[in-house]
Amino acid sequence: MKVFYHIRKIALVALLLGGAFISLELSADEFTEKELQGWTSEYLTVVKEGRQHFTSPTLGTNSVACAQCHPNAANTHPETYPKFQKQLGKVITIAEMINWCIANPLEGKRLSVDGQKMTSLITYITDERRGVKLDPGKH
Repeated sequence: MKVFYHIRKIALVALLLGGAFISLELSADEFTEKELQGWTSEYLTVVKEGRQHFTSPTLGTNSVACAQCHPNAANTHPETYPKFQKQLGKVITIAEMINWCIANPLEGKRLSVDGQKMTSLITYITDERRGVKLDPGKH
């Protein structure tokens, strides 16, 4: 009798927990069309901001813009980061590479890696590579 009681108790708990997990699974990641449109709009605003920084000579002090070497973010390959970068002698993120370019070819001040300018630059160059498979570490 005791074994049967424990089995029923375990089954009831499993059923209740299972229902809770199903309920959580069904409610996670459900968004309204209005929310999706708002998020897409915000994303595209940041892409546009990044393009403005990328094409402007104001990131550096020598009147050079990122786009002069990388028109439309060509040859930036954000999908290959993190990777070993010879110029820095270590594995780096795309933000570190952007800062290297700002400090060296553009002769500017490095950006905060978690600042809005850096976020917009990464967003823009990544958007330009939309659809390209991630391939970290590739040269």
